[in-house]
Amino acid sequence: MFDNIKSSPDYRWYVLATVSIGTFMSTLDSSIVNVALPTISGQLHSKLSVLQWTVTAYLLAITSLLPVFGRLADMLGRKKIYVLGFVIFTIGSALCGLSPTIWFLVGTRVLQAIGASMLMANSAAIIISIFPFQERGRALGLTGTVVALGSMSGPALGGLLIGMAGWRSIFYINLPIGILGYLIAQSILPNDKPHKERENFDTLGAFLFASGMISLLLAVNSGSDLGWSNPSVLLGLFSGLTMLILFIFNERRVPHPMIELSLFHNRPFVIGNLSGYLSFVALFANTMLLPFYLQHILNYSPSQVGLLMTAFPIAMAISAPISGHASDKYGPLFLTSGGMVVTAIGLFYFSTLTTTANVYHIIPGSLLMGLGSGLFQSPNNSSVMSSVPPPKLGLAGGINSLVRNVGMITGIALSVSLFEAWGGVSLPTASQIPVFMYAYHSVMLVGMAIALLGAVISLNRNSYVSSEGSKQHDRIQSH
Repeated sequence: MFDNIKSSPDYRWYVLATVSIGTFMSTLDSSIVNVALPTISGQLHSKLSVLQWTVTAYLLAITSLLPVFGRLADMLGRKKIYVLGFVIFTIGSALCGLSPTIWFLVGTRVLQAIGASMLMANSAAIIISIFPFQERGRALGLTGTVVALGSMSGPALGGLLIGMAGWRSIFYINLPIGILGYLIAQSILPNDKPHKERENFDTLGAFLFASGMISLLLAVNSGSDLGWSNPSVLLGLFSGLTMLILFIFNERRVPHPMIELSLFHNRPFVIGNLSGYLSFVALFANTMLLPFYLQHILNYSPSQVGLLMTAFPIAMAISAPISGHASDKYGPLFLTSGGMVVTAIGLFYFSTLTTTANVYHIIPGSLLMGLGSGLFQSPNNSSVMSSVPPPKLGLAGGINSLVRNVGMITGIALSVSLFEAWGGVSLPTASQIPVFMYAYHSVMLVGMAIALLGAVISLNRNSYVSSEGSKQHDRIQSH
């Protein structure tokens, strides 16, 4: 059966479907866990300050390991790392479900994150390596739809599973998906050709990068709670930046660096990642604060908030494949910048909402945000991945995913810090509602400015043309 698939003229679409299993599983798990946190807190007798590590540790581990596994995949083979990611993620999920204590759960979430980073770092690289240039945008657009569906179904499926079988079932649901994904990936994904010359892994560079990112992101994540002048936050920022500077010096002197700094001489690569970073900062400024507005100002229940917030992934799921297909024909330039402008309009729309808004006032803003994200992400990812040579696709995919995660963390930290600086509180009393609205509107306008900056920066990418993409594809095929 699988031999027939590999010889099929539609083989590349089977590869895309296989990669989508890992993409769906990792995005589903990210969104499904948040719904279970109140239940986990009660059953494992955990304070909120400890419970948040089930989310923070997962995110930190993924972010610090993405370029590492991208580089290892370029050296050892993308299929090997991707398939191993299924194994580790599935084992981690089983152990999460068996957790007797909160700290055991945190540790097994890190194990999950190791597997998830193997999957995330290589999904785009596998797709780019198998698809011709003229179909990459469409393929990455469909991947964006899978991401949106995973995010969209997570809260609803999580609530259903917790009600029927308890919080442990949200981890056990990954077991059949992981086993199926492993078997299909092992049978369908193309085998990588080994490199002709052996390269040494940059162990010191990997250590400096992971340590620097963890220290820096921990400080950024803690700044809004502890205060930016807190000694531990300042120490984390200083040590993180120091290790990342040492990492850059190390990469300049080693023969086989973990991250090829020459990639950052590549204009489409740099512009695509920078505008992608700003996109996620702008998106998560609203993602963090919108639930508080809906629940504590408009008095919607948590389930109603979840339903209202599905408007974003629905719009993204529809627009992402259309935008990706259009970028294959017309290039990414105006789609990416246009998407950022639509996102900015959505953020401006949210800045006009009042304390008497209803469902029909909320949905247009979420639809605009989802449409803008869908228009931007697929062409931008295609532009970034098509700008690098084939042997660096895994690394480029890891950096692209890293930028996404750092943008999310920055957006959350920035929105909370500005919201509190302007007097906003998460549980406002009646007299504090005007201040809450002022702070919320102000953060939305800052997010709008960030999105518009991203649109201008995106216009400065040298839009790759079909001839260049065809040459790139030729090099991939000959690799």
